[in-house]
Amino acid sequence: VQLQASGGGLVQARDSLRLSCAASGRSFGSYVVGWFRQAPGKEREFVSGVSWGGGRTKYADSVKGRFTISKDNAKNTVYLQMSSLKPEDTAVYYCAGSPRVTITVDASEYPDWGQGTLVTVSS
Repeated sequence: VQLQASGGGLVQARDSLRLSCAASGRSFGSYVVGWFRQAPGKEREFVSGVSWGGGRTKYADSVKGRFTISKDNAKNTVYLQMSSLKPEDTAVYYCAGSPRVTITVDASEYPDWGQGTLVTVSS
């Protein structure tokens, strides 16, 4: 499985940004795609996830109401729409995939990882 993350950049606080994760290499009926982030000096943390087959979603408390995850089955792409960005959202964002049905926040449960994309939010 190949995952390609894109869409990062430098924005100001309260701006919006959309990340994309293009997936290829398998059928995605029973597959979960998650977004994780890692800020300098901090551990990687779960941001959001979506189950490809059922369309269920999950969010970290820190992004609920501000971030929205979605998927385009025709394009095999998962999006993370980020709004009302804060400086503390600054991090390298990674998309990851796992052949499972339920969404997990545990990064070790995701065997497939894309390269990171840097999001920098200035105050």
